Amino acid sequence: MRLAVNLGYMGLSSSDDMLALAGEADRLGYDSAWVAEAYGSDAVTFLSWIGARTERIALGSAVMQIPARTPAMTAMTAATLDHLSGGRFRLGLGVSGPQVSEGWHGVRFGKPLGRTREYVEIVRAALSRERVEYAGEHFTLPLPDGPGKALKLTIAPTQQHLPIYLAAVGPKNLELTGEIADGWLAIFFSPEHSGDIVESIATGRRAAGRGSEANPLEGFDIVPTVPVVVTDDVEAGAQAVAAYSALYIGGMGSREKNFYNQLACRMGFEEEAARVQELFLAGQHRDAAAAVPVEFIDATSLIGPPDRIRSRIGRYADAGVTTLGVSPFALTVEERLDTLRIMSELVPSPAEEVPTP
Repeated sequence: MRLAVNLGYMGLSSSDDMLALAGEADRLGYDSAWVAEAYGSDAVTFLSWIGARTERIALGSAVMQIPARTPAMTAMTAATLDHLSGGRFRLGLGVSGPQVSEGWHGVRFGKPLGRTREYVEIVRAALSRERVEYAGEHFTLPLPDGPGKALKLTIAPTQQHLPIYLAAVGPKNLELTGEIADGWLAIFFSPEHSGDIVESIATGRRAAGRGSEANPLEGFDIVPTVPVVVTDDVEAGAQAVAAYSALYIGGMGSREKNFYNQLACRMGFEEEAARVQELFLAGQHRDAAAAVPVEFIDATSLIGPPDRIRSRIGRYADAGVTTLGVSPFALTVEERLDTLRIMSELVPSPAEEVPTP
């Protein structure tokens, strides 16, 4: 497996701390650094800042929100970042959720699968510098009743094929990810509960004729964000991750539509997920964090002393993970930097490919 660092949102960490983590990951040989956005700092600006201060590490958006930008704007941004970084950009996309899409961006959330498919098709066409003409249910380019004309991108990305990743949770969205994307950005990934999830991606790959007959996942990058807590006290380490888990299970979505809550239910934590959501939506955030089962946190994180973490890393490779996204949980930036260093020692670097004669 390759290693990545997930820097999360600016605000949860200071910009200087995030830059320090990206720089150390670059020095340690991590494959990629990923930056998130919700309704605070945007991923693009921060990736530009990191890219100007690092040398080798790939730069990933986790994610650029689909309702926040037209597909043409996303293609322009991706091409620019890729050019400025010397071919290091990876485009992670996601539909966000109904609360952010409709409440913040003013974009209806309906039919997210169809919208995502059309969006990716337009982005790929633009990045290929085709003259973009598109007639879909959600997007029409150019508009048929005005002076607009079909245009093509005036600059090209450095990479001939700029990889596109999707953040997906539900089974149908996972199939779509396998069908149209180059990688999957996963959250709350439990190797023990991943069989059906990974198979959904493989189904999409088979439908699109991607990968190989023997292995439809060949060439596909599975990138879970995994909280990592290096500690001698596993239960205390789980408590450090509990508020993060409660935020998503309880608060990232409405009572009727919360994809992360549904994921926890599919993992067998239906009663606990309902309780976490009830408490969180009632404003009892500490109680919601305390209600997140330690078993859920331990299944979706790497917690413990280095020897315990080492013994549990192989589960991810066995489940099909190709890039392990390290999200270091600690109070100080020095501790988070130490976590990156420890993980670089625990996860062997992938063997370099031998060129074909």
